[in-house]
Amino acid sequence: MGSIGVVYDSGYGHTAAQARAVGEGAAAVPGTEVALYFAEEVAADPRQLDGCDALVLGTPTYMGSGSAVFKTFMEASSKIWLDQSWKGKLAAGFTNSSGHSGDKLNTLTQLWLFAMQHGMVWVGLGLPDGNGRSTGSDAELNRLGAYAGAMAQSNSDQGLEGMKDSDLRTAASLGERVARQVALWKGTGL
Repeated sequence: MGSIGVVYDSGYGHTAAQARAVGEGAAAVPGTEVALYFAEEVAADPRQLDGCDALVLGTPTYMGSGSAVFKTFMEASSKIWLDQSWKGKLAAGFTNSSGHSGDKLNTLTQLWLFAMQHGMVWVGLGLPDGNGRSTGSDAELNRLGAYAGAMAQSNSDQGLEGMKDSDLRTAASLGERVARQVALWKGTGL
């Protein structure tokens, strides 16, 4: 059906766990090939992403925006932007921070704008707010109420044990959604 590249940075392992969950969700869709790319490594040669039908972009939110490492990857793609090689690819995003808000929406907006500059088509999370009712809980998918992409919150004084399973399941849901959208997108012949 299609190939998905998950491009991410992770300072402490939390966003890497999200990236793996995105990849697992995408790979659950039959016929989908998934590859994970560490942003710092792919920045040396962003053209290795040219064969991907979709890019799912992930970075921790530090001080209200994506990491410097991820920004380096973004800037390394400027020659690709010039010839619009990624135009028509699907794109989506995810992020993590220690705060429940942590200004993660700003990071997702940064990723969305990057995708738009490349002429890509953004795929949102597609889940309702999971914890916005009296009967809701932190165990619900999309517990942080994101729509633009997958958000996760992890405690700054803990490692991966501080991540909520629901946030990882939300990331997997995003990966599955992107894979299904790739299949639809490619099936149209556009």
